[in-house]
Amino acid sequence: MAIIKPFKGLRPPKDIATELACLPYDVMNTEEAREMAKGNEHSLLHVTRSEIDLPVGTDVHSQEVYDKAVENFKKFQEKGWLKQDEKPKYYIYAQTMNGKTQYGLVGAASVDDYLNGVIKKHELTRPDKEKDRMVHVKVNDANMEPVFFTYPAVDEIDAIVKNTVESKDPEYDFTANDGFGHHFWVIEDDATISKLEELFKTKVPYTYVADGHHRTAAAALVGKEKRENNPNHTGDESYNYFLAVHFPDDQLQIIDYNRVIKDLNGMSPEDLLEKLQNDFNVKEKGKDIYKPAKLHEFSMYVDGKWYQLEAKNHTYDDNDPIGVLDVTILSKHVLSKHFDIEDLRRSTRIEFVGGIRGLGELKRRVDSGEMAVAFALYPVSMQQLIDIADSGEIMPPKTTWFEPKLRSGLVIHKLDD
Repeated sequence: MAIIKPFKGLRPPKDIATELACLPYDVMNTEEAREMAKGNEHSLLHVTRSEIDLPVGTDVHSQEVYDKAVENFKKFQEKGWLKQDEKPKYYIYAQTMNGKTQYGLVGAASVDDYLNGVIKKHELTRPDKEKDRMVHVKVNDANMEPVFFTYPAVDEIDAIVKNTVESKDPEYDFTANDGFGHHFWVIEDDATISKLEELFKTKVPYTYVADGHHRTAAAALVGKEKRENNPNHTGDESYNYFLAVHFPDDQLQIIDYNRVIKDLNGMSPEDLLEKLQNDFNVKEKGKDIYKPAKLHEFSMYVDGKWYQLEAKNHTYDDNDPIGVLDVTILSKHVLSKHFDIEDLRRSTRIEFVGGIRGLGELKRRVDSGEMAVAFALYPVSMQQLIDIADSGEIMPPKTTWFEPKLRSGLVIHKLDD
C-alpha cells in the first residue's frame, strides 16, 4: 500500500508566492527561462534554471550552473523568500483550467515505494536527464519541483479535501499568465493529517507517475544513494521521501500529443494518401481544422488539406494494452512503414506538439514550410495509462500530455530536515 507522509514544507510568504512560483524546468529552454524571469528576482527559475544568471552560452550541465543554484537557493532562504513550516503537514494544490478544477494532495512519496513498484510508471527515462536532476537534488539537498502522481480515487480522501477547501481560505490563490488558476491550502489539524496518512496506507494499493518520470527517478535514486552512504541510516530520514502531488484518477484528463514530420520521405502527397489506404479508411475533410473524435481515428494535415484516417481492424489489438494505443498504430503503420522513422526519441525528422497548443499549431507549422505533414491523435485515457502501468509495460514515447503543469515553488521538500 502507498506511503504518503506529511513534511515540513519550505514555502514562500503570501505576498511573493505568485512571483516565486514558476513552470517546471523541463518545459522551456534557457532563453525562454531567462525571459520568464526577467525583472523578477523572486522567480524560482533562478534556482531551477540557474544558468539564466550566468553568461549566455554557459553549459547547462556545468558545475558552475549547479553552484549557482546552491547560491541562489541559500539566498532565497536567507532573505525570507522561502520559510520552513515548523511541523510536518499535508497541503492541497488545486488547478483550474477551462472552468474545471482538479484537487491534489501534496505529500512526501516513499523512495521504497518507487524501488518496490508501489509507485508505477509508464515511460522510460533517459540516463542523461536523470543524472542532471540527481545532481540538482543532491547539491541543494532538496526536491525543488513536485512530481505529478495519480491514484485510484478514494471517497474518504475526497471528503477530507472537500471539507478543507470549503472550510478555510487558500494560502495562495492566483491566476498565472497562461490563464490557469492555482490554489493552495495548508492542512494543519493533527487528526486530519493522521487520518490521511492512514487512508493512503489502507485504501491506496498503488500510485502512478502521471508526469515527471525523470524527476521521480532522480529523487528516488538520490534517496537510495544517501541511505547507502549513511552508516547510521534508520529509514526515518527526510531523504527517504520526495515531493509529489497526488490527484485522484477521476479528476484528471490526458490531452492529445501530436506529431509533425519535416519531409514526406520522397513521396508526393498523392503517394502518401494512396499508401495510407492499405491500413486506413481515408476521407478528405477540406481546409477547416478536423479533430479526431474517437479512439483509432486520426486527422492528417498535408498540402493545405485535412484528412480523416480511420484505422482498419487489422492495425490494432484490443487485447494488448500497448497494441491498442493510437500512438502504436501511427508508429507502426505510418511513421515506420512510410516515413522510415523507427526511433521516436532520436529521429531529427519528427517533432511533438502538445494538444494544449491546438491543431491550429499543426496547420501553422505545415503551412510555413517548416514541416511537411502533421498527424493529430485522439488522447489516451486515464484507464489506458493505468492498465499499461499495471501490466508492467511501457508506453511509446510522447504519448501523454497533462495540463495544467504543476507550478514549482509553492512548496519545497528539504532532504536534510
